[in-house]
Amino acid sequence: YRQLQMRDTRLSEFNQTERKAMLGSYSKVLFVRDPFHRLIATFLQGMGISPSFSSFVQEVLDSGMHNGSVAWQPLVSLCQPCLIQYDYVVMFGFLRQELGHLLHRAGLPAGSLHPELTDSQVQWTYRWLSEQMFSELSAQQKKQLSHFYRWDLAAFPFSSSFLSD
Repeated sequence: YRQLQMRDTRLSEFNQTERKAMLGSYSKVLFVRDPFHRLIATFLQGMGISPSFSSFVQEVLDSGMHNGSVAWQPLVSLCQPCLIQYDYVVMFGFLRQELGHLLHRAGLPAGSLHPELTDSQVQWTYRWLSEQMFSELSAQQKKQLSHFYRWDLAAFPFSSSFLSD
């Protein structure tokens, strides 16, 4: 294709026929995670310079959609599910179950999953962390975060997200 020589060409820059031809021979997998959990993980990994979670969230909100880190940008803007027809969407929290199915479909042994993949412990930990971190936020920040991630919340089944209305 004409633009493949350019290193930073975005998929959206190709027309629909070119995209379909390029992606047609691949199995397309999208890994998704509750946006609030992504924020918590980013904060805990020290990717923000803020002393508190509340001030970190304010930095995220102030940076907006276009100036922010990919660590907290909405998934819909990063993965473009409207442009790409993904074959699989794997939800964080159901990794063991979904990856086993995905490996089976790909003809790989499902036993190759790491045994330490314990989704129930991860879910419990993030539930507890979410409650703690969410309580630090002002009502305005909660509302702004729900708005910031509204397309992710609409596109993916994050029904138990603290950001869901």
